[in-house]
Amino acid sequence: MSLWCFRRAIPPGAAPLLGCLLTLTTQPPPPTQFGRTEVIDNTLNPDFVQSLSSFLPQDFLGQAFCTLGEVVGSLGSRLEKPLVGIPGKKCGTIIVRAEELSNCRESVMMQLCGNKLDKKDFFGKSDPFLVFYRSNEDGTFTICHKTEVVKNTLNPVWQAFKISVRALCNGDYDRTIKIEVYDWDRDGSHDFIGEFTTSYRELSRGQSQFNVYEVIFPEWFLCKTASPQQVTLLSFLVDTEVTFLDYIKDEVQQTADTTLSLCGAGNPAQPTSLHYMSPYHLNAYGMALKAVGEIIQDYDSDKMFPALGFGAKLPPDGRVSHEFALNGNPQNPYCNGINGVMEAYYQSLKSVQLYGPTNFSPVINHVARYAASVKDGSQYFVLLIITDGVISDMAQAKEAIVNAASLPMSLIIVGVGPAEFDAMVELDGDEVRVSSRGRYAERDIVQFVPFRDYVDRTGNHVLSMARLAKDVLAEIPDQFLSYMKTRGIKPSPAPPPYTPPGHPLQTQI
Repeated sequence: MSLWCFRRAIPPGAAPLLGCLLTLTTQPPPPTQFGRTEVIDNTLNPDFVQSLSSFLPQDFLGQAFCTLGEVVGSLGSRLEKPLVGIPGKKCGTIIVRAEELSNCRESVMMQLCGNKLDKKDFFGKSDPFLVFYRSNEDGTFTICHKTEVVKNTLNPVWQAFKISVRALCNGDYDRTIKIEVYDWDRDGSHDFIGEFTTSYRELSRGQSQFNVYEVIFPEWFLCKTASPQQVTLLSFLVDTEVTFLDYIKDEVQQTADTTLSLCGAGNPAQPTSLHYMSPYHLNAYGMALKAVGEIIQDYDSDKMFPALGFGAKLPPDGRVSHEFALNGNPQNPYCNGINGVMEAYYQSLKSVQLYGPTNFSPVINHVARYAASVKDGSQYFVLLIITDGVISDMAQAKEAIVNAASLPMSLIIVGVGPAEFDAMVELDGDEVRVSSRGRYAERDIVQFVPFRDYVDRTGNHVLSMARLAKDVLAEIPDQFLSYMKTRGIKPSPAPPPYTPPGHPLQTQI
């Protein structure tokens, strides 16, 4: 059986000799692994770029533990610690640097090309790629981007790429940016072609005579190229990254519709039922609905929710319905706040008979119809399904999710009870994107959490319910932004600051 609700909300306006990767963990023990860098081939002194990558089996090279305070409190915010973890072996050293990030929200899309680069391959030309380095406050450099490899050419045109200004120069427009040019080799021993330096301010001039750079060798290189080699900036476009809050602060009226659904058979009078109507405490469905509902209702301006039930036999004739008013008033199914929805839910358990099958696709398609009518970004829909893990229409549910992924909506699934939730994990699509009939979902719109993981055995139900609400809503901002960005929908500009009558306007510097 399942309980679900939806709301319309959030208005906007070869083989390598050696590979290295860095795994980040947190303490106290046991450490929880939360990210891996990319693999750096054939080196004992790797420079990592990516902060996260896929989890693949790798050889363990060592580990080190530290706190953020250790890093920040070290001289120059640079901490060097030995790697340990392999008995009888010196594992090397890890260096961690910290720097306070600026509040710069700009990003740039740039494209570069090369001209007359040095020929490094005996049987061919070169396979050039670029490596970008940000200069640090202590004068060192940190790698921040690598381009793709362009094969067998001395005049490469690299693909345009996007990078945040914080990653490129931490918002300091005059900070040095170093760019190195390499010839890619399969074994990882890439040949150095040359380097040049620039700054964000220079790059921002765009395609011009100022952004044609001679690629030179440092003095400690013995060889030099026979003719000048150059890298030219082809384009440089600046964009300001908008955030979830930029849309939330939009002046559009905030509205929400919440719908409640009961799907599958069960007897609320039996203590074994997940819908058990205990006089002393909420049942599992009620606890999940209350915890999540009290968070999502904050995005509703009037706190009035139309609450509808799906999957029950209705009195007096036992007609099976998949859309009935929980409060018994089909002309006005609105409930006042989540407490009103809760009251209507418990009242409906006294008058209807819960009835299967448990189909997800009707409710997903139901919300999708609303979302399909407002694809301009003026509204965004969140569907909450609370379920015991049973699903009778897996194929249809997948198809509904694939279709809904192109609409302004997200799906949250909360699993209650002791059952296995393999089907719900599959619908989540974190490991493998949901697909149907050869089509993959345009974006990830589903988040699943098992309710039992948030039952606080110490009795602190407030804390456990807050954790549940936090996790079920954790992906909504990114899902929301992914829809808005792919559709080119911007938040409305902020209104000018209010100036009382009779006071002169003030200029902020």
